[in-house]
Amino acid sequence: MTEDEIRAFVAASAGGRRLIGIDLGTKTIGLALSDVGRQIASPLETIRRVKFTPDVARLRLLCEAHQVGGLVMGLPLNMDGSEGPRVQATRSFVRNMKPLLDLPVLFCDERLSTAAVTRALIAADASRAKRGEVVDMLAAAYILQGCLDQIRGLLGDEEREERDAY
Repeated sequence: MTEDEIRAFVAASAGGRRLIGIDLGTKTIGLALSDVGRQIASPLETIRRVKFTPDVARLRLLCEAHQVGGLVMGLPLNMDGSEGPRVQATRSFVRNMKPLLDLPVLFCDERLSTAAVTRALIAADASRAKRGEVVDMLAAAYILQGCLDQIRGLLGDEEREERDAY
């Protein structure tokens, strides 16, 4: 994600509204929610995928209930940074979702998010069953938090530059 993409997303997503982070899998969709100030990401829920329309309907319901202003979609790039079939499937999901849920979307690199979360859960001695229940929404929170940190870093740098110019 480039600085221009971040700026465009921040401008398009309603200020003072939360963001939802999405870890799109083939069997589940992990979701995380930011606070209104867009500082902290928290796990929200895991949607068990059924079919596209009910999956998006659940996402839309959550967006309305939590007054969401934008979506942060994990982009499953290959380890070398190239785009493979999973990236194409993610972009296709977003294209098909747009008519049903018209919110700005920012794609964020999700490489190693599930691995990082799984390592943390293992270190916390979480059972395999417990890890399976929470890993997708924790991965979504990991993705969203990384994006929030990048947004804050970029906007914080600009605010400091403006302040120093006076």
